[in-house]
Amino acid sequence: MSSQVLAQQTNNPFDVQIGITSANGRFNINASYAVPINSCGAYAFLTDYDASKNIAGVVDLQILSRSANKVRVSRTLEENIFFFHVELKTVVEYTEVPHRLLSFEQVSGDAKLYKGTWKLVPEKDKTLFKYDAVVDLDSVVPMAVIEYFMKNNLRERLESMAQKAAQYKPPPPNKSSQVLACK
Repeated sequence: MSSQVLAQQTNNPFDVQIGITSANGRFNINASYAVPINSCGAYAFLTDYDASKNIAGVVDLQILSRSANKVRVSRTLEENIFFFHVELKTVVEYTEVPHRLLSFEQVSGDAKLYKGTWKLVPEKDKTLFKYDAVVDLDSVVPMAVIEYFMKNNLRERLESMAQKAAQYKPPPPNKSSQVLACK
């Protein structure tokens, strides 16, 4: 069984685009949004893992390790989907390619599979954030309920992220900062 949704709204200042396909319990997500920010600022926003604590549904986030271009992050997400309370714990390893790409893959956690990329595409006066992911959840919640939730809440989350990216001011660098200078 496969279904697809393409979502777009008329009041969409960041040109949020979402495509979700599902088959055999696995979701393929392709989404994007454009923000009037340079690629350096966009990259700083994506790699400011502590700022992710402000995303709806994230109830706990800890940076476990940093080495070279790899970062491991532990997250706990909580959502109420209709009558179901869902808690999802994951440890995700991010691989950073400065100012262009952030790839990620769950190394342990409650999902059977979670991996993908954030690609940054510089445009004239903005940066396009492209999100591609594959998600296979191991959940007692019926797949139809999860699919409904994903299709109806992903847009809100991406719009929130786009708004935060547009207003983002990176923290000042310090001796342990991993932020790379932009030129």
